[in-house]
Amino acid sequence: MEKSEYLDLYRQMVEIRILEENAMELYQKGKIGGFLHLYIGQEAVSTGLISARRPEDNVITAYRDHGVAINCGLSANEIMAELLGKATGCSGGRGGSMHMADVTKNFWGGHAVVGAHLPLAVGMALGDQLQKKSGITICMFGDGATNIGYFHEALNLSKVWELPVLWVCENNHYGMGTAVDRASAVPEIRQKAAAYNMPSDSVDGMDVIKVREISERMIAEVRAGSGPQFLEILTYRFEGHSMGDPERYRKKDEVRKWKESDPIGIYHKYLVSEKIAKESELSKVEAACEQIIAEAVQFAESSPEPAPDTLFDNIYADKN
Repeated sequence: MEKSEYLDLYRQMVEIRILEENAMELYQKGKIGGFLHLYIGQEAVSTGLISARRPEDNVITAYRDHGVAINCGLSANEIMAELLGKATGCSGGRGGSMHMADVTKNFWGGHAVVGAHLPLAVGMALGDQLQKKSGITICMFGDGATNIGYFHEALNLSKVWELPVLWVCENNHYGMGTAVDRASAVPEIRQKAAAYNMPSDSVDGMDVIKVREISERMIAEVRAGSGPQFLEILTYRFEGHSMGDPERYRKKDEVRKWKESDPIGIYHKYLVSEKIAKESELSKVEAACEQIIAEAVQFAESSPEPAPDTLFDNIYADKN
């Protein structure tokens, strides 16, 4: 990678972190309603993964989607506005936290129902295959989604039809408040792919370079016609499942230990030790991200609410 690419990965991770910290504050002030699932601690996952994709590749994910939106190229302004339910948001203020999307960027959303987007990924990949397009579909989901029917149906069909899909499990060790080893008979999630004769691998999701490297390899293999593959990315969320989570299911010492492996801190140290960037350069990136998010908050708070006469827009597709 060029130096600019290394710095762009750092920018994206820092921008995600600062956006999420501001979202937390706005939620506590009552300016964001509904559910709010923060990506703090998992920034290296989507940043490394999506940096390896091409523009024609589809990305679809679950409800912890703010970071994925930034990585797919959505602006902090439209993301923050969507969080506040404003008309200038990426979904017109209608989706909120769990429904970020921009089809012009082949980012097909955040989806609130656990695992329900996996069959949609099958359909996207099938469409590309039938039209002989070069794009692949990257489908992200949590460990909890691997215990429900959608998961097995989707993986099975994707293998039967040898579809160009990279299935990506963001294993943050908890499905809401339940630890993986309490809910899954197979605690090493990647092993579930073996039931569908599908190649699989795993990677440390706290290291953005490792995530990018394995993603580049697996995406290239899927694009070359290997059929679907499965990647388990081991990560950890530093905050609760959502803002209303009392976190009685895990000990503070466990969270503290994981925070010692902060993905931004790990990458910061890597950039400096490998002499890719100086501390002063990284400080400038951080300051720029602070400014971007401050302006995004101002933009969102000053944006209009969706107009009442647009309430029924976009419910039905135009038959023409």
